[in-house]
Amino acid sequence: MGDMLKELREKSRKRKQLLAQTLGVSGAEELRQVLGTDAATPKKKPTSSSTSQEEVKYDYKKDTPDQLIYRDSSTFLKGTQSSNPHNDYCQHFVDTGQRPQNFIRDVGLADRFEEYPKLRELIKLKDDLIAETATPPMYLKCDLTSYDLKNLNCKFDVILIEPPLEEYQRTMGATNMQFWSWDQIMHLDVGEVAAQRSFVFLWCGSSEGLDMGRVCLRKWGFRRCEDICWIRTNIKNPGHSKNIEPKAVFQRTKEHCLMGIKGTVRRSTDGDFIHANVDIDLIISEENEYGSLEKPVEIFHIIEHFCLGRRRLHLFGRDSTIRPGWLTVGPDLTNSNYNAELYSSSFTATALTTGCTERIEALRPKSPPAKGKGNSGGRGRGSFQRGRGRGR
Repeated sequence: MGDMLKELREKSRKRKQLLAQTLGVSGAEELRQVLGTDAATPKKKPTSSSTSQEEVKYDYKKDTPDQLIYRDSSTFLKGTQSSNPHNDYCQHFVDTGQRPQNFIRDVGLADRFEEYPKLRELIKLKDDLIAETATPPMYLKCDLTSYDLKNLNCKFDVILIEPPLEEYQRTMGATNMQFWSWDQIMHLDVGEVAAQRSFVFLWCGSSEGLDMGRVCLRKWGFRRCEDICWIRTNIKNPGHSKNIEPKAVFQRTKEHCLMGIKGTVRRSTDGDFIHANVDIDLIISEENEYGSLEKPVEIFHIIEHFCLGRRRLHLFGRDSTIRPGWLTVGPDLTNSNYNAELYSSSFTATALTTGCTERIEALRPKSPPAKGKGNSGGRGRGSFQRGRGRGR
């Protein structure tokens, strides 16, 4: 009899441990609080004759405080798996201000490819090649409202535009600069400084810019082909947004960068100019402090890994964004060192791109050839040895 009692108690203990793990609590004592039970004050089992009378006469108001203050949702979630933040990230955000994206693992550049050695090797080889072929950083302080971009005397393969949107003033509390309307952004003569085959990356916020950004791309002669999304975490400073867009339904914790393409560029035939499928269209990084307009540096990595063109222009750049291989132009720079002739001398007809190595070509993801065409002549593989193989 004693052995059987010990066995039942051991089974009961294990059940409590499993239930505690499921509900995300530390032990049996906390489990009682979550489930709303108290072993120290057992309830008296009512008799069948008095049950109906007690149900009628019982006054529920006498055990209810006059003013209840609910600090989180645990009162309503007792006995459910929703009280465990690892099972309900949305409710955990409501309770604590920790955004659901805070719990995504391995989002940093250093840890992202830990389980993919070939991709890790590819990224390292491309970074080394980009650093070797990068031009010295150049920058030009100017007022973009009046400056003619044609004076740069260069056609660019990649143009990154980071305009100070009016949306940032409403949502991020930035007040120390001149903000641009979308009509002003649209009148930038971006199309005149874009090469015959080129790409534009336009940061457009998360409000009206999603529509107006597409209008700008069409006016500049680009067609939208991708949407890179920056999902902002708040691990260091959890909380709920105090500045909410008037027309917003949800709290916005992301920002978009539209990508446009000019000319005929195909991933299967233009392997000398683009390497597709190396990175993803998602950036997950910590939100900047209130009032800062800094963008994640990962956008530069995405652009450099994707486009092999060496002529790169960054509009509305700052001192913090000056980078080898880029020409940075903007009103917030503190100095200038741009020389059009010196900059153009870095590029020749045979050195407009970073080039490629056999190992990079073997590692990079490729698009399959079109049905019925096979790999004749290497066109379906985008071989860097054939130079600019253009699609028809």
